[in-house]
Amino acid sequence: MLKLEINQRSWDVPDFQADEMLVWVLRDTLGLTGTRFGCGVGVCGSCNVLINGVPTRSCQTPTADAVGKKIITLEGLAKGTGENIKLHPVQAAFLENPLQCCWCMSGHIMNAVALLEQNPNPNAPQIDSAMNENYCRCGGYNTIRKNVTRAAEIAGGRS
Repeated sequence: MLKLEINQRSWDVPDFQADEMLVWVLRDTLGLTGTRFGCGVGVCGSCNVLINGVPTRSCQTPTADAVGKKIITLEGLAKGTGENIKLHPVQAAFLENPLQCCWCMSGHIMNAVALLEQNPNPNAPQIDSAMNENYCRCGGYNTIRKNVTRAAEIAGGRS
């Protein structure tokens, strides 16, 4: 069995899935469907997860390469459960002002989380630079910038 640490929990994955791309193990084997499959060639960023804090294309990452690393998916950002759930500031911001079709949103959220961990108060050019590796087919880049700015406000305690 492969041992994966995902969302601060240990998961066992059959050895035969070692070469399978992480996106499929997350979605199909473990039921963590917040990670989206987009282009499948590592270009769009919809499948981004954080591996040791770095946005990583899970459609290009063999599961064996994630063993021994800390993986965070969209599901791992919120804290608590049920009525006591508290969304991550980035999740809250993107829900306030969602993208048009939302297919790419989970990848943008994961990129934004990594950015705000490194720079809690980024300006517009810093946001654009950090987010430019992810595509939005609907062209929601102004909304994405607005949401990252809003997430920084929420995290800083400003409403």
